[in-house]
Amino acid sequence: MRGAQTGIALAVIEVSIVIRAPVKVCFDVARDIDLHTRSTAKTRERAIGGFTKGPIGMGQEVTWEAVHFGVRQTLISRITAFNPPTHFRDSQVRGAFARFDHDHVFEFIDGQTTRMIDRFDYTARSGWLGRLADALFLEQYMTRFIAERSRFLKKAAEREMNLRDR
Repeated sequence: MRGAQTGIALAVIEVSIVIRAPVKVCFDVARDIDLHTRSTAKTRERAIGGFTKGPIGMGQEVTWEAVHFGVRQTLISRITAFNPPTHFRDSQVRGAFARFDHDHVFEFIDGQTTRMIDRFDYTARSGWLGRLADALFLEQYMTRFIAERSRFLKKAAEREMNLRDR
């Protein structure tokens, strides 16, 4: 997608997964910093500043450190929208992208099933180099990264439901 007047490359990635757990459980699992850290173990992502433990909420910021493409990176994100238990948004304050907004949407299917949708709306940094990187590998990398995290959160929410049923 391209900004009509700006000429800036914009991309939106959307990943959807159905989870056998109620909306509130999915919402709480998705905003838990500890689970996020476990879900991103491959990139050694960890919370190093701001809000670093438990479920994050409106206006709270977290500083993340991770290794992507062999480079240690720091990113600060803030919760900029919060509507429990159906939606929250984290937005980049500072980091590798020119900007991003990551919407986490939770749709009620029935009392025990939820559709979790991750919508990652971003702009790559560095003008034409960023657009080239996005076309060659960044969008595919981010799609895979978000999908892996979604599968991890699905397992965590469903495991929690199994523990409650015992």
